Order: sequence, then C-alpha cells, then structure tokens
Amino acid sequence: MAASPEDRRRVDELRLLIREYDRQYYLEDAPTIPDADYDALVRELKALEDEFPELVTADSPTQKVGAAPSALFSEVTHRVPMMSLDNAMDGRELREWGQRTAKRLHDAGVSGPVGFVCEPKIDGLAISIRYENGLMVQAATRGDGRVGEDVTQNVAVIENVPQRLPRDAPPVLEVRGEVFMPIAVFESLNAAQIEAGEKTYANPRNTAAGSLRQKDAEVTRSRHLDWWSYQLGEVRDGPSFELHSETLAFLSEMGMPVNPEITVLDSLEEVYEHCTSWVDNRHRLAYEIDGVVVKVNELAYQGLLGHTSKAPRWAIAYKLPPEERSTRLIDIQVSIGRTGKATPFAVLEPVFVGGSTVGVATLHNEDQVRAKDVRPGDTVIVRKAGDVIPEVLGPVLADRPEGLPEWRFPDECPSCGGPLARFPGEAQTVCTNIECPRQQVARIEHFAARGAMDIEGFGEQRVKLFCELGVLDDIAGIYEIDFERIEGLEGFGQTSVANLRAAIERSKSRPLANLLFGLNIVHLGAAGAEVLARAFGDLDAVMAATVDDLAAVEGVGPVIAQSVHAFFALDTNREVIERLRRAGVNFKGATPPSDEQTLAGQSIVVTGTLQRFSREQAEDAIKQRGGKSPGSVSKRTTAVVIGDEPGASKLAKAAELGIPLIDEDAFLDLLTTGELPPQ
Repeated sequence: MAASPEDRRRVDELRLLIREYDRQYYLEDAPTIPDADYDALVRELKALEDEFPELVTADSPTQKVGAAPSALFSEVTHRVPMMSLDNAMDGRELREWGQRTAKRLHDAGVSGPVGFVCEPKIDGLAISIRYENGLMVQAATRGDGRVGEDVTQNVAVIENVPQRLPRDAPPVLEVRGEVFMPIAVFESLNAAQIEAGEKTYANPRNTAAGSLRQKDAEVTRSRHLDWWSYQLGEVRDGPSFELHSETLAFLSEMGMPVNPEITVLDSLEEVYEHCTSWVDNRHRLAYEIDGVVVKVNELAYQGLLGHTSKAPRWAIAYKLPPEERSTRLIDIQVSIGRTGKATPFAVLEPVFVGGSTVGVATLHNEDQVRAKDVRPGDTVIVRKAGDVIPEVLGPVLADRPEGLPEWRFPDECPSCGGPLARFPGEAQTVCTNIECPRQQVARIEHFAARGAMDIEGFGEQRVKLFCELGVLDDIAGIYEIDFERIEGLEGFGQTSVANLRAAIERSKSRPLANLLFGLNIVHLGAAGAEVLARAFGDLDAVMAATVDDLAAVEGVGPVIAQSVHAFFALDTNREVIERLRRAGVNFKGATPPSDEQTLAGQSIVVTGTLQRFSREQAEDAIKQRGGKSPGSVSKRTTAVVIGDEPGASKLAKAAELGIPLIDEDAFLDLLTTGELPPQ
C-alpha cells in the first residue's frame, strides 16, 4: 500500500523536528525536549519508513549518525567511523535483537557458543583520542560519525586521560570512550547556581558536553570531568585480538580507565537478566547511565554480523526507563515547611517518569522559578531520578501559548495568611508566624517520619487531623495522646488505634541519631545527627556541650554547632525534651558499629520488616562492614535476609538462583563473623 498524503506530511514534519532537536543537542548542548520524547519521534519516523519504504531518503535522520560538527572547532575526519547504536527500549526488543543476532550467526555457519560483553551506557559525550608514538596528539567528538570536532586542548585537561602511553604502545592507537560529569560535581555546580540565584544546569550529560566544548580549556579543567574508555579505533602494528574483552584488558594495560562494571557473559539469558538488574541499581553509581550496551564478544563474529548505514548489528543499547519527560504545568503553588520555608512546587498533568507516575515536582525557590521562567500552562520537562524528589527543569518554549503571564510569588502564607518575608542575602522566602498551623503540622510530620522516629501511620493527614482537634500540638504530645478519645473518632477502630499505639511505643527505642534529626534543629541533617550521636553518645551530653565542643566534631562545623547550641539553650525546647524523657524516649547512642570489614566482597539483600533493624539500619550495618546492599537479587547476591512480609519477587529470584535465605538471628551472626550458617 502506498503512503497517503497525511503519511508524507507527517514524515516531513518529523524530519524537520528531529533535525532541529539534533542541532540543539549536538551543537548547542541545550536540548529542549527529554531523550525519551526524542526517541519516540525517531521511532515514529522509523516505523513510517519501514511501512512505506518509498519515503526513505539518504538524508533522513534515521540514516545518519549525530550531527555535523560546529563551526566553533576545527574538523577532524575519523579514520574509522564512529557509529551510533540501535536501541532496545524494553526487554521484548532486547530479546528480539538477541534472536536476530543468533539467527544471523547461524545462517553464517556459526554453531558454537557466543559470548557477550555488557557495559554501562554512560550518559556523556562520545570522544575519540589518538596517540602517536605514545603521545596524545588529538581528541575529537563523534560529530556525524565521519567528521567530528577537534577538542584536543580540552580533553587534555581531564585528569584521568593519559597524556603518554607505556613504551610498548603501538605507534598509532586510537581509543574511543565517553566523557562525563560525575553526579557529585554536577550537584555541587547546581548548588552554587541556586545559591547565586542563577538558573540550574539541566543534567550531567548536557553540562559535561557544554563544559568540554569550551574555547577556554581552563573552564573545562574547572568542571572536573571524567572519562571511561570502551573501544579501539585505528590501531597500527598492535597486538591481535580474538575477543572484545581482550581489547578492554589491553586498554587497561595502556593506562586507560576501563569501567569496572563491564561484565562478560556466556548466554543471552544472562544478558537479559543483567540488563534488567540495572533498572534497580543504576543509582548506586557515582555517574549517570541511561542503559546497558551489549556487544558480541567474538571479534570474528562482529565481522560476520556487519553493520547498517549508522549502527553495528553486533551491538545494541538497552535503554533504562526514562528519567526525563515532558508534561503540562497546571499550576504553581507554595508549601510551608517545618521551619517556615515557603517552597514553590509544580502541579503537573500526571506523567510516568523515573519508574513512577509524577503529579507534583519541586521548583526550589522564587529565584529558580524566575530563572527557569516556567508558567502555568507551559509544557515543561520533568526529571525524576530514583528516590530523588521530582524536579521541573524548564519550559519547552516552542510550545508556550501566546500571551502566557509570568507567575508571581505570593505575599501571604497560604496556610495562615501571615506575611511571607525574604530577608537580605537569603534565597528562601519564609512565613514568620511561629504559630502557623502548617509549620506545626510539618514539625510533627518530620519527627514521625521514617528517617527520624519512624512512627508508622502518622502521616500528614492524620497529624493534621489530630492538631485540628487539639489532640496534640507538638512532638512530645505524640507520647501523651489520649487514645480513648482517638477511639471515638470516625475511621479509628480498635485495630487501627492499637497499631498506632504500638508504632508510637516502638519509636521510643529509636537510636539517638534519629531523635536528634527528628528534633527539627535548623541546619542539622541526618548525617550531622549521626556524627553527633557517635561523638557524644548521650542526648544530655549534646545538650551540655559548648559551641566549641560541638564544632570540634568532624562533620559538624561552626554553623551547625551554633544552631544546635542555640536550640538547646531555649527553655521551651528543654521543656519538650523533659517531656520526651518522662515518656521513656531513648536518649542513649547505639554502640558504635564495628570497623571490621567482615562482609568485604559480599552482597546482602534485605527484604521484609526486621525486628531489630529498620531497613536503613540493616543496609548501613552491611555497608559499614564492607559489603553491598542492593535492592534486587542477582547471581552475585551472597544471601537474602528475610523479615516479616518479604517481597515475593525477591524470594522467587533467590530460589531460582539458589541464593541462601537467612533470618534475622543468622544476619546478626553474619555481621559479626562474615560466615553464613550451614545450609
């Protein structure tokens, strides 16, 4: 069937859109749509071209790699083309690639086993670095795959890029890899931007690309970029290899950084399991990945499989669920926190991103709303990475309705109607009414939250109800609740009241660090509370400490020390502390954890509810002893600790792989000895 006029118009429209987005992404390092939205456009175009082959043209974006190099840099012609990769957007497409690969090899006469190499797909900028006679002579971006940009001076200032190779290096060695920005560096840059009231950077990938493509290499140096190598380009008079994994070992011998997460696997089934395991584990890395690159390990088989006009058939990129999507901004509202801080947040048309449906996202503060210039009615880009709070990155200006008014920060608190104030030199706007109902509720919510006293069933709505009814008005009131009165409230049966009473009682034994964090001391976060608890071991000792005593604790510093001291100097706060003491709340610190690395090299998964540990405490105990505590079971798992109501999928996976299951008593022995009980 021939293409209709509507199909032809849509193909033309898609090509125009994709070319413009390519220009923004590759040349300006400033994309205006998320990768997931871009991928959807490319896939729509590819589907139309597959259905109507007469519409395929040589200059279609589906037939090309990247974009032409910028005029800002000299051109470099790649001796070996830098191709892109085809994508598998889910497990089904990954399996289809595996089946096609197996069939092609079978048709080519291959009957033996086929190996695979799985590499984290770093979300950065592809770079080729050329060495001649052991010296780095050139570095170039991928560009359109044939011609890239000369960024030699900028790549030369990246610390882990070797300037000189060992004496036995080949006379010509071209290395391909990925330049990226570590997450900690990116977050530090954005924290400085927020502090200065400037617009934040969108994501590590674009920031890395913009940092590398600078005319001044000193700017690049200041951004602390990093680099992983993963492929050979042109090599003259070098050793011969049979496997891709051997080339990676050779690169390491040459002093190149090779990602330690690269894994060699023996079957497609292992590849499928490995790729899907990264959905849960991607955020344990210090850098961002957006997928897993799968390559056939045997170089001879790579040659048999060949390539298309833009991508090798022997490799594919399995894409992880997108962490950026676009959606409509319905409204901007303001929330009042436990310290009175007024934080603007976006009310969104719900969108599935980062593994969950998001309906609200943070906008940080007034300056960020102004810098990003987002307005109700805009199409905006939303980012959610793991457990991080969803964030609005900015508007899609091309989609902005004409005449859309700017949003203005309100003058009055939406909770109490009192004035909102912003003091000189401060980025935050605050409600100055200490009796503000929302602040009262937020302080109690914080105290009861999982990271503090972990009182299950004491969420926002219940706290708000109890405050409105006069059942409690501060954190100590939690332990003075009249449960007979609660039983008379609608929706509170005997079971729910008994569960709440038990949760409150359990919270009394929480560690000192959790209590300190729950007290809502300005500037004192969970990490600071932990070091204070370890240093002093008792709440009374913390209360009696001078500013100098507190500041002398590593990880505290003068600002936190002054704030903690000032908090305990107030009579009203000390009265609350005494009520907590009378209620039987634990004021003592836990025994410092063992420094002995009994779990070095072991991977322990925890599932279900333990009696003597919260989930965070169990994971911390594992990590403090040198182990890993991932969120999913794999063949690398040493054991699975099971508590009450364990996850069915984890148990099933452990049974499938033959991973030992241990109870809490065995877990305690494991922490001490590093030994599993006899199976």
